[in-house]
This record gives sequence, C-alpha cells and structure tokens, in this order.
Amino acid sequence: MARLSRLCAALAVPLLAVACLSAAHAIAPEVVRDLAFGGNDAKVKAIGTLAAGSVEDALPLLQALQDGELQTAGEAVLRVREAAAVDLVTGAKVAPLPEGREDVVLNNRVRRALASAIAALKLTATDRQVRLAAAQELQSGAGEEMLPAIARALDREQDAEIKALLALTRATVELGSAEKATRIAAIRALAESRDPNTKTLLLPLVEKKGGEFVETDSELRAEAELSLRAIESRLATGEMIGRVFSGISLGSILLLAALGLAITYGLMGVINMAHGELIMIGAYASYVVQNLFRAHLPGAFDWYLAAAVPAAFIASALVGMVLERSVIRFLYGRPLETLLATWGISLILIQAVRTIFGAQNVQVENPAWMSGGIHLMPNLVLPWSRIAIIGFAAAVVVLIYTLLTRTRLGLFVRGVTQNRPMASCLGVPTGRVDTYAFGLGSGIAGLAGCALSQIGNVGPDLGQSYIVDSFMVVVLGGVGQLAGTVYAAMGLGIVNKFLEGWAGAVVAKIAILVFIIVFIQKRPQGLFALKGRMADT
Repeated sequence: MARLSRLCAALAVPLLAVACLSAAHAIAPEVVRDLAFGGNDAKVKAIGTLAAGSVEDALPLLQALQDGELQTAGEAVLRVREAAAVDLVTGAKVAPLPEGREDVVLNNRVRRALASAIAALKLTATDRQVRLAAAQELQSGAGEEMLPAIARALDREQDAEIKALLALTRATVELGSAEKATRIAAIRALAESRDPNTKTLLLPLVEKKGGEFVETDSELRAEAELSLRAIESRLATGEMIGRVFSGISLGSILLLAALGLAITYGLMGVINMAHGELIMIGAYASYVVQNLFRAHLPGAFDWYLAAAVPAAFIASALVGMVLERSVIRFLYGRPLETLLATWGISLILIQAVRTIFGAQNVQVENPAWMSGGIHLMPNLVLPWSRIAIIGFAAAVVVLIYTLLTRTRLGLFVRGVTQNRPMASCLGVPTGRVDTYAFGLGSGIAGLAGCALSQIGNVGPDLGQSYIVDSFMVVVLGGVGQLAGTVYAAMGLGIVNKFLEGWAGAVVAKIAILVFIIVFIQKRPQGLFALKGRMADT
C-alpha cells in the first residue's frame, strides 16, 4: 500500500503538468499574459473571455488563479503547484523553479469577476447542487462579461429553479446596459421575479433627487412602475399567507395555554392565577429531560421530545393535583379567595424555580428535524418548529375531545360541568372528578410549556406572559366549551397578527382587549353557550 501511495503521488505531478499543457495550448497566449501582467481592466476582460470559452480549458486556469497558483518570473507566466511549474504560454515544464518569482496580484474587483466566471463555468456541471450553488453565486457578482456564459447555460438548463435564477441574474446585469431596448426587456423580465430584493434594483428608476427623476427616460420609468406593482402584488400574497400562518401558530400556542384552563375554569369555576406557572413547570420539565438526554443519551438527543412531552404533562399534572387537594378544594364557591390564593401560589412556584434553576433564562434546543423550514416563496418560509407546534396542538385537541366524549372520566367531567348536584345524586364522585379534571387541565398546561420551550427561552416568568391571554380565550370561547376555545384561540391569533402588521403589537393587544370587553357585554356566554339545566344558574 505504501508503494502504491508513493506511485500515485509520483504520477500526480506529471498528470497535472499534462492538464496544464493542454489548457495552455488551447488558450490564446495574450489572454494568459493579460491575466498575469495586465491592469485590472485587462484582467477582468481576460476573465470574461475565458468564461465564454471552453469549460475544460478555462476552468482549471481560473481555479489556479483563484487559488494563488499563478506566478510570474520575468516574462514567463507559471502555474506552480507542489514544487512543480508549467509555463502557461509555451506549455513547457520549468525545473528547477526560477528565483524571484512573484504572485499575480488581484484586487477585490478582479476577485469578484473571477468568482463569477468560475461560477458561470460551473453551470455546465452534471450535479444539480453544483449548478444551483453557481447560479446563486452569480446573483451577487455577475458582470456584463458573464452574459454569454449565462445565455449558454440558460439554453441548456432544464431545472426550473436554476433557470429562474439565471434569468433573474441576466436581467439584473442587462438593467445596466447602454441599450434602451435591452434595459426595457430586463425590466419586464424582473417583473416576473419573486425575489423581494428585486425591488431594490427597480426603485432607483422611479425615485427623485432634488425634485427631478433620477431616470430621465419616461418610458423606462413607466415600465419600472409596472414591474414594481407586479412584484409588490406577488409579494403581498406571500406576506398575507405568512400572516395567516403566524396567526395560526400564535393561535395554537394560545390554544395549548388556554385548553387546560378551559377545563378547570369550566368545571369548577376556579380562577386559577397559577395556571401560567403550571405552563412554566412543563417548560422546565422539558429542559431537565433535554439535559438528561444530552448527558446520558447523546446519540438519541433528536428524540428527547418523545420523553419530554409525557414528562411535562406528568410534572404539571402532579403539581396541579397537589394544589387542588391541599388548597383549592377548600375554597370552592369563594372566587375572590381562590383568586388571591392561586396568585400567592404562583409567586411561590416562581420563587421555587428561581431557587432550583436560577433567575436567568435557560435554553431548550430544538431537535435537528425541527430546524429550518419550508421555503414556499422568497419572502415566505414556514419554520418546522412552528409547523410542529400547530400539529401538536391539533393532536392535543383530538386527544382531549376523545377523552371527554369517549371515556368514563369524560362522561363524569361533562356531567359535573353541566349539573354538579344531579351528578352527585347519581353517584358520581364529584370530589375525585374535580381532582382528576384539575390534574388534566394542569397537565395540558405542561404540554403548552413543552411546546413553548421550542420557540423561545425558558424562564421563571414564562407563564406570566400567557395567563391573561388564556383567560381571554376561555371567556371569549365560552366557559367549559372545547370548540369555543379552539375557535377563540385561532381567531385571536390571526386577528392579532394582522393588527400587529397594521398598528403595532401594543395597539393590537389593546384593540383585542377592547373587542373582548365589548363582545362579553353583548354576549356574556361567549361564542358557545353551555347547554343543560344548570346553564342559566
């Protein structure tokens, strides 16, 4: 094996020399000399000439220039690599290496032209990813000298995404042409773009300085205005879809936060001000599980959420059941005392978490499969983390609906919710049902905390940000109504995002609060009223 390695190393230099010889003979000597000795303009022109030529001949030479392998020795232009040199004009091997060699100096302008030329030549690669990367690189640095190479690549390219990038790049370059017809064609081509950055190319054509238009040609300005309107219309569609998605995402978070409260408040009429802290406990449970996986199961870290979800539910449910059995059960029918007691409990839980985990926020990392997103449009990316939360919220709603409508516990919960005295007369253990229901609602709050840990940092004050919103969702949807909670959460989330885009986050919150106050004045039972003999009592 050692002999084989030495043989391969020995053959590498001659093969490189042969490649350089063939490339040197295929490229005009004056182009090689311009690359080495010419001024910046001559270098850029020579690079453009090579980019328009044969890939097999030009790419190795340009790559060598970019890698710093081109040197000059007197009038000779050498490619030096691994102590071997080839004269690129004559094709002769040079040995030994001459003294006083100098590197070919490139400024930033020449380097940009060089990078664009290499990218243009790579557009002929068979690997799609190589061509795509080359097309993306050309977008930021292509000059007019690259147009022939781009045109050839456009004629050959079959991939729609790469072809669109190349067409946009060509239009961007042609926008600076001296020919009016070429500029108009470029402006019309840019109108088909879905890239928001295209607007920055067209805006200078319609702007004014000192009361006068920068672009004096009225026909060019008219075409630019039409193209800008077309682009803005297309981008507005993406922004609209993005706002709806953000609203559904926010609504899913509000739904998870309010779903447990809808059960406890609807069943027992308990104004649980510690509900936000139950959310916080679920988030910290996810943090603990994450650390355990990182320490003991690093290979399975991407699946730690499979353990964090039940851990968050159990941790919050146990805390909720302890609170119900130790404090809240003695305060039924006394709403003011219940509110004050649960508020005090929330402060105790916050301080306990600060004592155990510290006052600083902690970070819960996303699994690898939740990073990135779906790139639907240039101005619209749907993050996988948000998509996962929406799907998670939908799954929780389905499970809770199944539990409440298809199980014995659900039957008891619905019976106690609608008519507690009658349910007790029929043998339903209302006290035990209260505990189980409170634990269920608290566990759902823990699931909300687990979901929230995936989109932000976790801290002792996490739950305080969602307690008011949770109560608004429950009251708007109708106390004890699962469907009402879903509709209210999604509605508030979408409306909030649209109002934020129009008037800002603070005004949006105020407007939603005023709307809910007015709505409850007109319809105290919320969107969905309770049904049953106790509904009006």
